Amino acid sequence: MSTVKLGIIGLGQQGGAYANFIKEGRIRNIEIGAICDIDAAKQERAQSEYPEVPFYQNYIEMLDSGNVDAIVTCVPHYLHPEMGIEALKRDIHALLEKPAGVYTKQVREINEYAATKPALTYAIMFNQRTNPLYQKVKEIIDNGEIGAIRRTNWIITTWWRPQGYYDAGSWRATWDGEGGGVLVNQAPHQIDLLQWMCGMPEKVYTKAQYGYQRNIPVEDDVTTIVDYGNGATGVFVTCTHDVMGTDRLEILGDKGKIVVDDSKKITLKRLHKPEREMSNSMSMQDMMTLFRGKGPEAIYEEEILEFDSVWGGQHLAVLENFAANILDDTPLIAPGSDGINGVELANAMHLSSWLNQEINLPIDEELYVRELEKRRASEK
Repeated sequence: MSTVKLGIIGLGQQGGAYANFIKEGRIRNIEIGAICDIDAAKQERAQSEYPEVPFYQNYIEMLDSGNVDAIVTCVPHYLHPEMGIEALKRDIHALLEKPAGVYTKQVREINEYAATKPALTYAIMFNQRTNPLYQKVKEIIDNGEIGAIRRTNWIITTWWRPQGYYDAGSWRATWDGEGGGVLVNQAPHQIDLLQWMCGMPEKVYTKAQYGYQRNIPVEDDVTTIVDYGNGATGVFVTCTHDVMGTDRLEILGDKGKIVVDDSKKITLKRLHKPEREMSNSMSMQDMMTLFRGKGPEAIYEEEILEFDSVWGGQHLAVLENFAANILDDTPLIAPGSDGINGVELANAMHLSSWLNQEINLPIDEELYVRELEKRRASEK
């Protein structure tokens, strides 16, 4: 097998983009094996744009057809684990869109099932992990260039969405249809990157606003304090109502500091001596002399790295990597089992805001499901 026959479940914005990438020949090791969608209008579109590709209205029928080697789940979040499991049961490889699911209990189920099928490829669309900028940030941290992390701060408010965006689909921004708001729709990539680069926190405390600036029942504004358990802390801020949004990440270590602006530029400052060593060796007079008589270069060296990003390129990289793992065991950029970390962080943030208390990780999964079901029931 030189190419993977991919079944695209859901021909919406994301599924349509993937289909076009493949049709245009931008992914060398994937072909479209079949398309599935419950919407009759999508069937007409598929027959017009991809006339040679089999179309199904039932994804189980597609899985049983023999036309696909693998699937990608471009469907509402609640369905990702279920569809992934059904594919794996039939020895079909699975690529889940983000997030891996709405709550950890259902994601744990597919992770445990996938572990019984080690010969199959199970991955998640964390395309930002292919971004050279964030790969570089992780490399800097992993290499110990800024030392032990003391604090993280990420303001990511570039997710502006008008009311019309939410009104376009009855399932959007609802507990029953989507499982939440900005934490499960717009910000999962940053939540994943934060734990991928800096590690999982041990506790979170969240203040979330529900329907704050939009007519929706779910969160559209979130401020979270994270506690890494070793004295290090962090703040994560996100929303969908800031039309002049900010994307700024700061990671402070005992030997330096990383600042990322607009996901395009890294400013890296490396201390000549670790901060504790400076503190222990310098008198107050030394400090006054340093800050009055010398510039910052006396304390640290600075490096600026700038990056370009082409829309779609990162998605292409994950799709190609997924197929390469199937074909020749190329290591996965984003194994599916990693998806539970971001879901757990989002669940902890929700639970903290619902109960107005600090939440320990791992979370109480049964408590989360009970609280989520209350909100789903209230919508119905």
